Amino acid sequence: MIIDAVEYFKQLRAALLTARHSVMIVGWDFDTRIELDRDDAGDGTIPNQVGALIDKAVADNPELQVYVLRWDLQFVKTPLRGATPLVVLDWVTGDRTHFKLDAHHPISACHHQKLVVIDDALAFCGGIDITDGRWDTPEHLDDEPRRQGPAGNDNPPWHDATVALHGPVAQALGDLARSRWQLATGEMPAAPPPGLDRWPATLEPDFCDVDVGIARTSPEYEGAPLVAEIAALYLAAIASARNNIYLESQYFSAPVVAEAIAARLREADGPDVVIVNPRTADGWLEAKFMDSARAVLLARLRAADVHGRLRFCTPVTAGGDDIYVHAKVLVIDDRLLRVGSSNINKRSLDTDTECDVAIEASGDNADVCANIARIRNALLVEHLGISVADWEAALTAADGRLVAALDSKLRPSGRTLAPFEPEPLSAVELALAETQVNDVGPEAFAASLVAQLAKPLRRFVPWAALAAGLAAAAFVRVRRT
Repeated sequence: MIIDAVEYFKQLRAALLTARHSVMIVGWDFDTRIELDRDDAGDGTIPNQVGALIDKAVADNPELQVYVLRWDLQFVKTPLRGATPLVVLDWVTGDRTHFKLDAHHPISACHHQKLVVIDDALAFCGGIDITDGRWDTPEHLDDEPRRQGPAGNDNPPWHDATVALHGPVAQALGDLARSRWQLATGEMPAAPPPGLDRWPATLEPDFCDVDVGIARTSPEYEGAPLVAEIAALYLAAIASARNNIYLESQYFSAPVVAEAIAARLREADGPDVVIVNPRTADGWLEAKFMDSARAVLLARLRAADVHGRLRFCTPVTAGGDDIYVHAKVLVIDDRLLRVGSSNINKRSLDTDTECDVAIEASGDNADVCANIARIRNALLVEHLGISVADWEAALTAADGRLVAALDSKLRPSGRTLAPFEPEPLSAVELALAETQVNDVGPEAFAASLVAQLAKPLRRFVPWAALAAGLAAAAFVRVRRT
């Protein structure tokens, strides 16, 4: 597993140079201007920007075909996010570099998978798009000029994760990427020859010779049935937990997942649950919807937490600034690791295209269990700003239970995980939360909002807030990160 984009982008740069037959890039976003190695002090012979690097790889390898598939509806919103699509379209000049905007999905959905597959021999799958704002180091420094975007913009601290995969699972992800390309364009790219090795020399594998599961979400569309493998994986994984559930997600607004966790919290001998979220969603519209829904679901979790086994936290820098959590990670005990593109929100379970991968310790395999625990511990060590030895000592003292170990290492200031407390919800926010938690339609949303606004009797009805809320309800259907 690769934690944070500094390492991912370096490994991606090395891997792209090994491509000989095909590169498939599938993403929610893609920006050719992204610098992959922010510490590069080379002579310039190997480009650092991903677009120029792909150009070099294509020029050096006459059989190489590169396919970049990016969600189409983001093109509509470029005035809010910069000129990325125009930059990409200007970049595509050769006949072996192919770029398409993908709108093959229901009107309320988006394409959220994040895949890179090289010669069907190496695949990256996780939460990191090759775009602005993703690069950061595990230190998440308060002052980090290398986080600056291609337009000179300053970006906040950002925590993310992906995985590198080799073998049959890489080929399967290549098949998935080619299938996506065919659905978007009507053309099926040729598969590369089998049996190649593209594993980066500087990337130490966490697991060898293990089975890897692929879980997808794909909406019902044009005769294709709903694929809800990710929802099934979440529910089965939560139900299987013995001692600990560790979860990182950008959002927490999926009622079915929240109820599954609440059921485990009600059990007298159920697992500890540690959830790491950003303090607020990225963007004011997302904050209005996702944060309010999270507040409602968190209240339900806390009501179910009669045994004191829940901790809901947000990471902060040494200077006390928020670190945005974009990673999508689930660790169950030391037996199951899931990483991917799906968030804990309803869209990721039945509306958008998502792709996760999972590794389970078959028969409680000791080596696999140890590595799953090591990855979970590395995430917590990063967030807490302590040493591995310090955390492992705390975990041992807590008999392997996460909550007691975490409580012993939380700090009132400095780099730490801060206990999360949502802001009180206004009437408008409560109605917005209902649209997320109960998945109501526009008519029910409007009725609920009017009812909430009327609850204490008011002299003036805030119709402007109502109109803004309705507009937001329509817009948020297609806005994702």
